[in-house]
Amino acid sequence: MAGTRSIARALTVGCALAFATSSFAQDVTLRASHQFPGGKGDPRDEMVQMIARDVEAAKVGLKVQVFPGSSLFKANEQWGALTKGQLDMSSFPLDYASGRVPQFSATLMPGLVRNFDRAERLNDSPFMQEIKAIVDKQGAIVIADAWLSGAFASKKGCITGPDSIKGQVTRAAGPAFEQMLAAAGASISSMPSSEIYSGMQTGVLDATNTSSESFVSYRLYEQVKCLTAPGANALWFMYEPVLMSKQVFNRLSPAQQKAILDAGKKAQTWFAQEVRKGDQKLIDAYKKAGVEVVEMSASDYDAWLKVAQESSYKNYAEKVKGGGELIKKALAVQ
Repeated sequence: MAGTRSIARALTVGCALAFATSSFAQDVTLRASHQFPGGKGDPRDEMVQMIARDVEAAKVGLKVQVFPGSSLFKANEQWGALTKGQLDMSSFPLDYASGRVPQFSATLMPGLVRNFDRAERLNDSPFMQEIKAIVDKQGAIVIADAWLSGAFASKKGCITGPDSIKGQVTRAAGPAFEQMLAAAGASISSMPSSEIYSGMQTGVLDATNTSSESFVSYRLYEQVKCLTAPGANALWFMYEPVLMSKQVFNRLSPAQQKAILDAGKKAQTWFAQEVRKGDQKLIDAYKKAGVEVVEMSASDYDAWLKVAQESSYKNYAEKVKGGGELIKKALAVQ
């Protein structure tokens, strides 16, 4: 009888341990990193925070801890960490990885998007299907699409047509814009958007282009004299999706994967609506700070596009595998 009770106790303890181990295995905390200011209204941070809240609310044993402001990984370190499985999730400007994956330069190609409606149509196009296939092959997956319009600003004067950039030391977010600006006579200084303020403050930069959201979040109105807002002729549009490590995603349970994808879809819908308000917020913030605000005319835009076609477009088609076809696919979207 005593032996039977001992066996029963052993089975009970064994079952409890198995249950505890199973429960622990399902309780996963993911780390999300991005370079943007946290808790200050930047919609890229809020997009990731939304995903974190909705994933936890799904009650599938999954949490997302968000590290904003490059507090976990520096801006340019995130892609490598993500694809190696060292980082779980990121809101990431995809062109930042174009040094490793040249095709990604197409996601910040001058004049390729022009407005938010076209950006949304691009999401489901053969162009983006190919970009996302490359992302997947590299070891990451897209959780949510995000496009941001961008602006130009200078400490010296207003940037309108190509002639207005000559002689200025300028920051651009990626190689395609750098090639176009250099062709127009600018000198280039490369850095992530999180370093623009100090670059201008210390005299390293005269001018910059970056997203409307970054212009506000990083308070660049404290450093510039003139802002060229996106307006009807937005030369600058950048793809900044929420990405997840493919290794990490594949280790999650089906219920956890579904929670991530559902949260990403909801955040994408919110972001697409919110980001359209960003251009007006940008204009309001800069006018309030006493900065002159202008827009590019259609003729300015066309002049820049001609420079881009002869520099960045040409270079991309010649030097990037499949580059010419990728540009054609993007331009085919009406």
